[in-house]
Amino acid sequence: MSATSKPVNNAAWWLVLPVILCVAFSAILPLMTVVNYSVQDIISPERRVFVGVEWFVEMMRDEELHGALWRQIQYSLSVLLIEVPLGIGLALCMPAQGWKSSATLVIVALSLLIPWNVVGTIWQIFGRTDIGLLGHSLEALGLDYSYTGNPGDAWATVLIMDVWHWTPLVALLAFAGLRSIPDAYYQAARIDGASRWAVFRFIQLPKLRGVLMIAVLLRFMDSFMIYTEPFVLTGGGPGNATTFLSQYLTQKAVGQFDLGPAAAFSLIYFLIILLFSFVLYNWMQSIGTQDQAGAGHE
Repeated sequence: MSATSKPVNNAAWWLVLPVILCVAFSAILPLMTVVNYSVQDIISPERRVFVGVEWFVEMMRDEELHGALWRQIQYSLSVLLIEVPLGIGLALCMPAQGWKSSATLVIVALSLLIPWNVVGTIWQIFGRTDIGLLGHSLEALGLDYSYTGNPGDAWATVLIMDVWHWTPLVALLAFAGLRSIPDAYYQAARIDGASRWAVFRFIQLPKLRGVLMIAVLLRFMDSFMIYTEPFVLTGGGPGNATTFLSQYLTQKAVGQFDLGPAAAFSLIYFLIILLFSFVLYNWMQSIGTQDQAGAGHE
């Protein structure tokens, strides 16, 4: 050991040990249980048969799983394409200072305070044609709207419900990013005579990249695991129109009590979310690198 090097204090590991134990208890141990179930046929609590990868092969060939996965991908992409631009636009319109800014922040965040099952109940009532404002208004306009009988109406209602519930999260993150931009950038833009679009394109949007990456990943992962809202609103129907992956998994595990296939699908579900999040993160990182390289050449 050199005279200038400092001794390593390993006592800090004892401080993080409780966190490691909590993570092991809440995440790793349940995951190992699911892995154990995924390679066994649970005939009874006392009788189990090792089946290897049989349940994984069965799940990969399941046509209902393919349909639920396709609906899930369409839904998550729709959520991102609507909520991210809408959240940015809302953040740009929000007052930056004063009591109006505080009041706007509180109003925008109201929908985020509502529990997921209550959100489904609100829109269940809101969409009814007899007592709901949305359903009654659409019926008064001559539109044949029924989220319980028409697959397209059910899909649109679930999507609009999610947009109403979670766009404020994107808006709040974007608002925080906008407030962190130093005023010197705006002063330089005013001196150069930059247009409003140029300020957004070359100052605000690049500076928002970090928070937007967080917003996109959060909204993607959350939308890919959505369960409570569509379950309360439509029950997955009509037919399988709003049956997403999480509800399909619940039907397997709870409704049919197929613990082996459900455990195998849980692992597949986890890997799908991990893969999509990894691809999405690297894609956004590559876009940021290209923009920085282009700005450097300019």
